Amino acid sequence: MREDQKYYTVRGYQLLRKNKKLLTSGMEDYLEMIYRNSIEAGYMRVNKLAEQLNVQPSSATKMVQKLAGLGLIKYQKYGIIELTERGLDMGNFLLNRHKTLEKFLRFIGCIDVLSETELIEHSINIDTLKNIDSLNRFIEKNPSIQKKFEKFKEELNYGAI
Repeated sequence: MREDQKYYTVRGYQLLRKNKKLLTSGMEDYLEMIYRNSIEAGYMRVNKLAEQLNVQPSSATKMVQKLAGLGLIKYQKYGIIELTERGLDMGNFLLNRHKTLEKFLRFIGCIDVLSETELIEHSINIDTLKNIDSLNRFIEKNPSIQKKFEKFKEELNYGAI
């Protein structure tokens, strides 16, 4: 049996992907937030980053230092945080991944969209993400599909599962 045909626990799959992934989930969250803020302001400050992610400034500082060590941001103590070219590219990807998943979850009627998006975005395979993006685009070009889906869900009447 090939490795991709074996079943693993969630943690097992995470460990398999760990070596293929540059950033941890936490690093991705920080970089995405830095990118979001940089779109508007061009930079970010540690205190604002900590506030937006609901973490302590000391935790934000440690993560910022790690991201700087990876060459994704430029940071000086008590200064501003700026993205490098590589950081801009990665931040753009992370934000687009988030938006793609959020759009899909809204389409299917997810109630806690932000929480579900956060849980999914760090473990989704790039090919699956591309397929979800294709589906989102298809639905946008064919709005009747969404109406049919909503009607179909109503007819299923799952009740309290």
